[in-house]
Amino acid sequence: MTKQGNGTFVQVAVALQTLAIFFQAATAGLLLTSSSAEAVHGVGARVMYGATMLYVLAAILAWRPGGGSPRPVLYSSGFLVLASVQVVLGIAHKPALHVPLGVLMFGLSVLALGQVLFTRSPGRSGAGS
Repeated sequence: MTKQGNGTFVQVAVALQTLAIFFQAATAGLLLTSSSAEAVHGVGARVMYGATMLYVLAAILAWRPGGGSPRPVLYSSGFLVLASVQVVLGIAHKPALHVPLGVLMFGLSVLALGQVLFTRSPGRSGAGS
């Protein structure tokens, strides 16, 4: 896979993570009105966790071939820690912590998405770099 391909993989992974977290917010709202929404929210939690693991994998693959800063790997690993805490809080039925953490995760994921979509990496534009 080329460096550009790894960058695209990171973009897709962060976009998928952001969409999954947004879906979780929507299904959390449905929990207030429908008892069947719990199953959908549970499935969404698994998808969100998988998307976060995919983000870690994409960040590692993008970092290894070109070297550079390990910062994206640290960011994605931080998301995985937050997602793990979020799952534990959800299972424990602690909405006073679960909901604000979900809002924080969505905001951070949107920021990460903006960063990977609109920040050019130095040294990746030329063929001889």
